[in-house]
Amino acid sequence: MAVKEFMTRKVVYISPDTTIAHAADLMRDQNIHRLPVIENDKLVGLVTEGTIAEASPSKATSLSIYEMNYLLNKTKVKDVMIKDVITVSQFASLEDAVYLMYQNKVGILPVVDDGQLYGIITDRDAFAAFLHVSGYGEEGVRLRMLVDDKAGVLGNILQVIAKEGYNIKRTVQIEDRSERAVVEIQIGGKVDEDSLTTCLTQAGFVVDSIQHTVAKKI
Repeated sequence: MAVKEFMTRKVVYISPDTTIAHAADLMRDQNIHRLPVIENDKLVGLVTEGTIAEASPSKATSLSIYEMNYLLNKTKVKDVMIKDVITVSQFASLEDAVYLMYQNKVGILPVVDDGQLYGIITDRDAFAAFLHVSGYGEEGVRLRMLVDDKAGVLGNILQVIAKEGYNIKRTVQIEDRSERAVVEIQIGGKVDEDSLTTCLTQAGFVVDSIQHTVAKKI
């Protein structure tokens, strides 16, 4: 899974000469929390709600409201923006992007190649990708099985399910602390859950749970 498949391509951005006041208004109007700063088609910085808050006068200041507004309308983004921005390539894996965000405690990565901004990927994009990959929100059933962690087991399970005429959408295997592994299989469409459980059990497999899933818009 590449970053370009899940990134947000339509990006709201500002220039270094944008005022803090305008940047704050833009974030509020667009309901966003960060703004890439672009100059000559190149990413030069990033402004967040946090950087704007740090640059704004404290509530304990003796400045009048007019003086504070004057400062906010005079101060430019280039004076407060984050210049050392952590970025990711559009061709990087989604896992690499999530790892970068996790390690650096950030919620956004501008997607940059050769200095040009192609999009952004955020923690929300990562959440949506996880839901998509896991099959969440699709009509069908989610089958959870406990299996021996050895070659050929998954293939044998899938053969049983396919023989019953069901459409296998996704599979996920999770390492367990024991010698067994957890396999989750998303099956699309209508499923006779009791009949499928019986078939798998008779084939020697342990069905931990089988749950109906409903269609949801993500």
